[in-house]
Amino acid sequence: MSALIDEAEMKAHPGGYLTGTYEQLKEDQVLSAVRMRRRQLGQMTVALDVEGAKRRIPDGQYQISRKIDGEFTCLIYRKGEVCTLNPGGTLRAGAPFMAEAAAALKKAKIKTALIGGELYVQRPDGARPRVHDVVRVARKPESAAEVDQLAFAAFNIYELDGKDLSLNYGEAFNKLLELFEGGERIHPVETVVGENAAAVLRQFKRWVIQDGAEGVVARSPTAGVFKVKPRHSLDLAVVGFSEGLDDREGLMHDLLLAVVRPSGRFQLVGRVGGGFSDEQRAKLLETFRKSVVESDFHEVNSERVAYQMIAPGPVVEIECLDLISRTSRGNTIDKMVLEWNAKDKRWEGVRRLPVCSILSPRFVRLRDDKSPGPEDTGLKQITDVVEIPDIERVAVGETLPRAEILQRAVASKVLREKTMVRKIMAIKTNKEDATDDFPAYVLHVTDFSPNRRDQLQFETKITASREQLDALFAAARTEFFKQGWKEAT
Repeated sequence: MSALIDEAEMKAHPGGYLTGTYEQLKEDQVLSAVRMRRRQLGQMTVALDVEGAKRRIPDGQYQISRKIDGEFTCLIYRKGEVCTLNPGGTLRAGAPFMAEAAAALKKAKIKTALIGGELYVQRPDGARPRVHDVVRVARKPESAAEVDQLAFAAFNIYELDGKDLSLNYGEAFNKLLELFEGGERIHPVETVVGENAAAVLRQFKRWVIQDGAEGVVARSPTAGVFKVKPRHSLDLAVVGFSEGLDDREGLMHDLLLAVVRPSGRFQLVGRVGGGFSDEQRAKLLETFRKSVVESDFHEVNSERVAYQMIAPGPVVEIECLDLISRTSRGNTIDKMVLEWNAKDKRWEGVRRLPVCSILSPRFVRLRDDKSPGPEDTGLKQITDVVEIPDIERVAVGETLPRAEILQRAVASKVLREKTMVRKIMAIKTNKEDATDDFPAYVLHVTDFSPNRRDQLQFETKITASREQLDALFAAARTEFFKQGWKEAT
């Protein structure tokens, strides 16, 4: 029996590979430690493109690593046993690379370790690892041979027999070399020493431009950590625009952008306000004003100005520095899915689903040769770059289950020859298992009085308990249906 994980509660896959959640880990606080390390890494790292790297990376000695297109993961070792945990709480065990890691650590007489690295797939064709390969194989491998392709590129040591080496990267990397150099499935990330900032750019040219790697990471004890990547190109649907304020009035401020899911629905992914000339801003504002439509969903820009929604049609190409699909705490980045009601010519909100945030977007051009659909502006161009958590699960049920009214009561009262109406509804949302955006139960009170300036008023209370809902309904009935109010039968 494992002293590290609860194997019986984990899902079994071919080759003895197991997957589960942090709840099956027999040790508290590990998830918070993993999330803290991911957050720490994000705060320390400056993301740059090549032009930014030329301007902002100072001279100094750097350890330059090849960036692997994988999943940030921490390897956990306890007295001969190994598992991995990512910031999203996914626990994995039983893969061959873990046995290789356990053997190396045991040989070195290590008792406990927490090691940061990238979980990736060693492709049989020798092609560059891609994050979507990791998502598919690590989550649902089809064979033991696929499990055997999982590999781990270690880049830092967060704990080794109680010692934290993470802020002394030179010592940490030398220790990783001592432990794992020459490993087949677990190894230190490929790293070279550069004597100045120019060496970082030369390595970028060699690894990224010539070999097709994802990017490079340069670490210096004095200058910090820099991630240099090529900019990504995306074709996105324009669903809204905002206008500038004060001296920018009459010019477009920015565009609200979406990808199109396989269902044909649009999901917001971000906005773009850079890369436009003033002439383009004036022309686009004039054009988009003619396409404004109604929407039951509203969004505001960074200036707190509401976007005006437009009918589907325009497509823009943007460039961005990076895409991220989780917050620094490991939570998903959920954004609204919209449906275009062609009959009524309006946007309707569907639900929030995991997607991504776009870093440093910049407008490139209008794509008059493309239309907003899964083929030209689809989700795949994002999932090819970054893992979107639960993308397969949520794609099946984009439309949430319908709510049901458990109890309903209506009463009226005539005052000064005008009829007032109050309505109380106890509602079961049926959505609490599908999304965190909805409670299990809602009490909704509508109060209409033509004698008031604010004629229609609402009151809403939420609860996770059916018993509490019933008590709230009874209390509302007592409070609102008295002193001449006549309840309808």
